[in-house]
Amino acid sequence: MKKILVAEDSLSMRALIVTTLGVLGEFEIVEVDNGFDALRVLPREQVDMVITDINMPDINGLELIRFVRNHPQYEKTPVLIISTERTEKDRERGLALGADAYLTKPFQPEQLQGLVDDLLRQGS
Repeated sequence: MKKILVAEDSLSMRALIVTTLGVLGEFEIVEVDNGFDALRVLPREQVDMVITDINMPDINGLELIRFVRNHPQYEKTPVLIISTERTEKDRERGLALGADAYLTKPFQPEQLQGLVDDLLRQGS
């Protein structure tokens, strides 16, 4: 079973992501509500994918991506940004830091499911 780390400070958005992926029944989800907690979880858990928001307290999603890409254990782990930041500049910045895909809020559940499926298939 694939394990996905979801770092999202909004409880309702985190619940939507977890529920959307949960209906597929293929994933174990590790939830955190900020980048700092994500950084604490990553050395202890072997995750197959990271989903992160950009705007979070303490350590934001971009800093989290930088850590993931510079950590030998996770340098090839797929990273998906889900954010309200919708300008092309925001998208380019996230992808330039090493995110594999960028999804803007609000999104359709099928979009998230398709992206996660594609990214995990590419990574295997």
